[in-house]
Order: sequence, then C-alpha cells, then structure tokens
Amino acid sequence: MPHHKSAAKRVITNNKSRVRNIAATTRMRNAIKAVRTATTKTTGEPVLKSTIAILDRTAAKGIIKRETASRHKSRLMKFVAKLPA
Repeated sequence: MPHHKSAAKRVITNNKSRVRNIAATTRMRNAIKAVRTATTKTTGEPVLKSTIAILDRTAAKGIIKRETASRHKSRLMKFVAKLPA
C-alpha cells in the first residue's frame, strides 16, 4: 500500500506502462512467429519488413534493448534468405 499521494500515482502509472509494454511485447512475438511460419521467400519478405519495423519501434520505446532487436532482425533475415523462392 502506498503511503504518499505521489506513490499512489506512481502505482497507477506503472500499471499503465506495464500493460502497454506487455501489449507491445506480444505484438513483437506474434510478428516474429509470422515470419518463422513463412514457407517461401515471396511470402516471407513482406512480413519480415513489417516485423523489422515492429522490432525497431519496440526498441525505440525501451521495451527491449537495441542489441536484442538487432539480433532478432539478423536471425530473421538469415531465415528468410534461406527460404526457397
């Protein structure tokens, strides 16, 4: 239980940002899964492009680290490059 007014406000703010962060993380995970389920390069490339944008946005907001986003992007690009045309 918060004992000060500012602490009570902080609890509300933290909860709002937690919910936002969970939504963004879920969006990111679903986008990565969509790329991983692609079967051909023609279906994988457009999905990869949108996924990279989502990863960049998630990293810019500080939900994940920039290095983590970079690692995901690199691995996904390698995956799509290996797909059959």
